[in-house]
Amino acid sequence: MDGNGRWAKKRALPRAVGHQRGVEAVRRLVRALEPMGLECLTLYAFSSENWKRPDEEVDDLMNLMRKFIKSDLPEFVEKGVKLKIIGDWQSLAPDIVAMLEDALAQTANGRQTLAVALNYGGQHEIARAAAKAASKGDVTIETITAELDTADLPPLDLLIRTSGEVRLSNFLLWQAAYAEMLFVDTLWPDFEPAHLEQALDDFARRERRYGGR
Repeated sequence: MDGNGRWAKKRALPRAVGHQRGVEAVRRLVRALEPMGLECLTLYAFSSENWKRPDEEVDDLMNLMRKFIKSDLPEFVEKGVKLKIIGDWQSLAPDIVAMLEDALAQTANGRQTLAVALNYGGQHEIARAAAKAASKGDVTIETITAELDTADLPPLDLLIRTSGEVRLSNFLLWQAAYAEMLFVDTLWPDFEPAHLEQALDDFARRERRYGGR
């Protein structure tokens, strides 16, 4: 979900406003999950590299997270959205961890999954999974996959990056091995369910060969 800062800069607004509008884009997509029939949507909310940002911006992002959980959890429960967190989220501030644990418990029986990557980095995830597999005595593609944060999620079909950047930025590196990829110029705060529907239409027209012919 890239482009919050640039969205704000184009409008001579503080970056915090861009992040707030980015949260509104998340709300729009969550509400569209059921109508679109999506089994799982994964959002890259905060990377393990984002700690390098100025303290004020990190604090703004963490406070936004607190507000989002408090305000939107009842709607998640009502609409049957199951929350899943990937990444090293348990090392976040204790109050955020407690809020997330409560949200996970309250949404455990949801029909559709919203996976949120918090304090997440693909390289770190692979390293953790490989270490766990090695501790059990067998390091293979299958044993590493079984130890990933996403082990209980469906395979990644389509990876979308907004804002015109054409790179993965340490997101779902292992899972993206045979995923289709789509890079769009739209800044994240402007991303609408219609953009996702268009992306799904594009995906449906692609031929997936998984290395075959």
